[in-house]
Amino acid sequence: MAVQKSTQPASGKPAPDSTRRSEKSRRAIYDAALALVVEVGYPKTTIEGIAARAGVGKQTIYRWWSSKADVLMEAFLDLAEQSAPDAGPEPYVFPDTGDLAADVKGVLRATVDQMRDPKFDVPSRALAAEGVVNEQLGRELVSKLMQPSLDLYIGRLRAAQEAGQVRPEIDPRIALEFFISPLAQRWLQHTGPISHEYTDTLVDYALHGLAPR
Repeated sequence: MAVQKSTQPASGKPAPDSTRRSEKSRRAIYDAALALVVEVGYPKTTIEGIAARAGVGKQTIYRWWSSKADVLMEAFLDLAEQSAPDAGPEPYVFPDTGDLAADVKGVLRATVDQMRDPKFDVPSRALAAEGVVNEQLGRELVSKLMQPSLDLYIGRLRAAQEAGQVRPEIDPRIALEFFISPLAQRWLQHTGPISHEYTDTLVDYALHGLAPR
C-alpha cells in the first residue's frame, strides 16, 4: 500500500490553503477596482486606492498586474463573464440554429439584459467614457473586450453566407455594425430606451433593408 503524504503540519492543524487565500484577495481587488472607477473615475483610481479598499498590500497587486489598467481590464472581463447569461459549458459560442435573424436577436436580447444590469452598466460606462479620451485604454477595451464578441458575429454571418442566407459580397465586419453600433450609441448617449423590441427591430431593418419588399 502506498504511503500518502500528510496534508497537515506537525502541529496537527490543517495547512493554510494558499489557493483559496489568493482567490479571495483577487476577488477583493476586482471589487475594489470596479467600485473606485465608478466612484472617483478612471484618472483618480490608483493602485494605492485599490489596495486600501481591498485590504491588501500594494505588492500583492503588483505581483499579479503591472498597472491599474491591467487590474481594471481583468476585473471588467471577469464582471462581463459573470454577467453573461448561463449558456452551458460553452457560453461564448454564437448560436447557429439555421435561422440567422432568430440567432442574432437572441444574442442581442442577452446583451440588452446585461447592459441593464447595474453591476455591469455603471463600471462599463466609466471605462467606456475613459476609453474615448485615453487612446491606449480605448484600444485595450476594443482588443480584449469587444473584439472577441465581434469575431463571434463575424463567424455567424460567414456561416449564413455559406448557407446562402447573406449575399456573398457582403463584408461581415461592416454588416455586424448594423446590429452593434446603434445599440452601443443609444446605450452610451442615452438617446432612447434599450429593449428587446428595439434590438429585434434593428435586426429586421438590417436583414431586410428599408426599401419596399
